[in-house]
Amino acid sequence: MSELRILSVIPPMTQLNTPYPSTAYLTGFLRSRGFRAAQADLSIALAHRLLSPAGLEAIQAEIVALPDGQHTPATRAFCGNFARHRETVASAVRFLQGRDPTLAHRIASRSYLPEGPRFELLEQYVGSQEQGGDALDWAFGALGLQDHAKHIATLYLNDLADAIRDGVDRRFEFVRYAPALAASQPAFDQLHAALGAPASLVDRFLCTLTLEALAEHQPDLVLLTAPFPGNVYGAFRIAQTIKGAYPGISTALGGGYCNTELREMQEPRVFDYFDFVTLDSGERPLLAIIEHLQGTRPVEELVRTFTRSRHYVDFREPDIGLSECGTPTYDGLPLGDYLSLLDMLNPMHRLWSDGRWNKLTVAHGCYWKKCSFCDVSLDYISRYDVASTDTLIGRIESLIGETGQTGFHFVDEAAPPKALKSLASALIERKLGISWWGNIRFEKSFDPALCQLLAESGCIAVTGGLEVASDRLLKLMQKGVSVEQVARVTRAFSDAGILVHAYLMYGFPTQTVQETVDSLEYVRQLFAAGCIQSGFFHRFTCTVHSPVGLHPDRYGVTLAPPPHATFANNDINFTDSTGVDHDVYGAGLQKALFNYMHGIGLDIAVHEWFQQAEPARGGARRGRARASSATPQTTIPPDLIERALG
Repeated sequence: MSELRILSVIPPMTQLNTPYPSTAYLTGFLRSRGFRAAQADLSIALAHRLLSPAGLEAIQAEIVALPDGQHTPATRAFCGNFARHRETVASAVRFLQGRDPTLAHRIASRSYLPEGPRFELLEQYVGSQEQGGDALDWAFGALGLQDHAKHIATLYLNDLADAIRDGVDRRFEFVRYAPALAASQPAFDQLHAALGAPASLVDRFLCTLTLEALAEHQPDLVLLTAPFPGNVYGAFRIAQTIKGAYPGISTALGGGYCNTELREMQEPRVFDYFDFVTLDSGERPLLAIIEHLQGTRPVEELVRTFTRSRHYVDFREPDIGLSECGTPTYDGLPLGDYLSLLDMLNPMHRLWSDGRWNKLTVAHGCYWKKCSFCDVSLDYISRYDVASTDTLIGRIESLIGETGQTGFHFVDEAAPPKALKSLASALIERKLGISWWGNIRFEKSFDPALCQLLAESGCIAVTGGLEVASDRLLKLMQKGVSVEQVARVTRAFSDAGILVHAYLMYGFPTQTVQETVDSLEYVRQLFAAGCIQSGFFHRFTCTVHSPVGLHPDRYGVTLAPPPHATFANNDINFTDSTGVDHDVYGAGLQKALFNYMHGIGLDIAVHEWFQQAEPARGGARRGRARASSATPQTTIPPDLIERALG
């Protein structure tokens, strides 16, 4: 074990356009400490195995074997166009990788790629009839050929994903795999049963890819990251394969899912797959595990780690500072294999799926850490540690040299204004021509002068939490902002040419129907005033680690009796004292927002969005409850935001 070989793995599924950063962070850290560390992205590898002529042939064989009654429009379209799918899938993937840009002419013609149910939605696009002609012609105009073709090719891949889901594995999506097996599951039984069931085609491909990665890297220790519930099943399948083929290889699980959901885990069957499960920042626990495997540290001195023999051990040692974690590295990841997708015709929203971004962190944790819906009691929020400007500049220069790419996504919980100002000044001074975006709080420090400085340094977009556009609820949330302040800050960013995405929330404790309608009116006015260009409504979820979950009486809610949890524990059911069924309003909120992001429907009275039967594309699923015609009209003056902006 003196020459321990360590492999960090990204399990399926994560986004297809760029690697999830955890393995790059860990590999860079381990190499900075002199370890033999490698990394592999089995999420993108699995996508490519499926999106290949041989993969499609295997998918077709599975679908053809289905009984007639189990076919869906997606599987019928796939089989009906199978020959064309097999002929075009490799070229479509190559185009989305940026390897064959001239193919855009044929793809944009709408005659090259076969079109399934996803394309039918184009005909329902709300603005197509109003604008005249084809919806995509209106969206992209005479120019924008590459984006036009990229959108069509993305719909084409989504048709294939639908066929895989309907005909091969109901749990599969391109951005998540079997999340329901892991999200807030108090018992391990469902996940354990799924792992013991016959492997699906997707599972079999993943098993093969795992064995190929083991043969290539020959690791002694495999680290699997599970940032979301949609990675957990894939991580366990990979570990199952490792233990079945090479039981002597040690396996460890960590990441955001463990940090939030497995803190009280008492399930011995987990250790049939993993030797170690770690919590919070992984660097210090990982060093302790390595020393343990090398025979220099007893198991009782592991750090924030679950094991079969000792259950949970947290030998107190200080965490490794952000400036001492080393520079992330993408060495070993197939950067040319990632796919730039364009699934929504919105310039801000596309950043999550289009382009390959180098990931960096300005500061660990959150400098505010007061929001009542947030996991403020956990390390990833509560422990604030900012990297120095010189450290960040050095990492930026190193990543540009390694990848040849100058796009950066700062993945902070909330990047601090003071640190961003210092970084922006340094980027300008050193003439580092990068493009960057990241998450912030809409606080007054971001005045027009600072926003302009950030734009000059290469900032192209920011995301931030407006949450519920109600000053009463913002105060209850302890957001530390007001609606009018958010309007001024977002306008300052927009005036500087920086795109703005707002995270929005509905169903917060004590929120009334009137406040839901009024919140949407605030959002409508922010779009109309050019303050924000993109947004997304999330349904409020109460978690055990948030102030609402810890002190429900302060927020007018009653928590449901907790289940006996031996595995995951995060979301809590609760009863709101208002008695409002917030789910009724989700479809209307999503439909309105989808249209606002395309500059459509800004003249429609907001209460009308809750009275229409069919949700727009991108809205809630068909068949969900909708609000009645009794939904109240807004009480907000139509020029409130305009007056706030002066």
